[in-house]
Amino acid sequence: MARITIADIARQAGVSTGAVSYALNDRPGVSDETRARILGVAAELGWVPSQAARALSGARVETIGLVLARAPETLGFESFYMQFIAGIEQVLTERSYGLLLQVVPDIEGEVQTHRRWHAARRVDGVIVVDPRRDDPRLVALSGRDALPAVVVGDPEFAGNLPSVFTDDAAALRECVGYLAGLGHRRIGRVSGTEGFGHTTIRDLAFDGEAARAGVVARVARADFTPDAGAAATRSLLDTDDPVTAVIYDNDVMAFAGLGVAHELGARVPEDVSLVAWDDSPLCQAAYPQLTALSHDVTSYGAHVARRLFERMAGAEARAYRDSTPTLTVRGSTGPPATRR
Repeated sequence: MARITIADIARQAGVSTGAVSYALNDRPGVSDETRARILGVAAELGWVPSQAARALSGARVETIGLVLARAPETLGFESFYMQFIAGIEQVLTERSYGLLLQVVPDIEGEVQTHRRWHAARRVDGVIVVDPRRDDPRLVALSGRDALPAVVVGDPEFAGNLPSVFTDDAAALRECVGYLAGLGHRRIGRVSGTEGFGHTTIRDLAFDGEAARAGVVARVARADFTPDAGAAATRSLLDTDDPVTAVIYDNDVMAFAGLGVAHELGARVPEDVSLVAWDDSPLCQAAYPQLTALSHDVTSYGAHVARRLFERMAGAEARAYRDSTPTLTVRGSTGPPATRR
């Protein structure tokens, strides 16, 4: 079917193309009666605006952008982003907006993508995830004519852009305190990607709370993938002095760690307690079910989208705390065997 143009609408309505343009763009120049007739004809013919024409006119293109700098295959098992994007889509659907999602190999690729989108007017604003220190994306998005943007992360790593964050430090302190209260004296943590802002915040909270509680803290670096999570777990358990509890920076690594514990003959939770971050159906499908730091990731995504619309409307940059993940205790944690 051929695309309906303003010439088609003008012919059907018996007016000039200029009058159609005024009516469709809600500009003065036509009477209310003529505007109503033109809009009625446009609806009857099934007219929709051309994105290219809207870009040239400076109108909104009704699309926001999200770039993920990571290996594409990770999205197949990264439940956080599936839930997060679902929340974004809830808000976009309410406003008849679309989401432009692109996966790139690294942060420089993300900067280049933002530049291309801005030059071509592909999006009205962008969501930035995984902020870090000296982040080149924040520099590029802080200019006078830059795309409106919202950072998903602690304001410490958001520069002068608005941010929406969860209180990861408070959540991790609660978790370490809980495990220490059960009697664990050697607690490990399988971290996410080193350098990410939220990884840094969790590092500081983990070390600080462990020192306060008088327990030994050990960190094994990983990258949120199951393979890295399994290798990190092995380094904490397959040793002469293994930890008796492990906190993971996501659910996928915790699930992989559970498999390593079974493989090594370590009973969960008798020999080692495991705690996941980002509670998901995966945590509840495991055996035993995984204790987790829980927060509503779908709601988090929706909150971020709402703040981006506010920013696109000219709101000042502010930091918004979404929530503090709470500890949901299940069968994967308990006192160490020596305390039973």
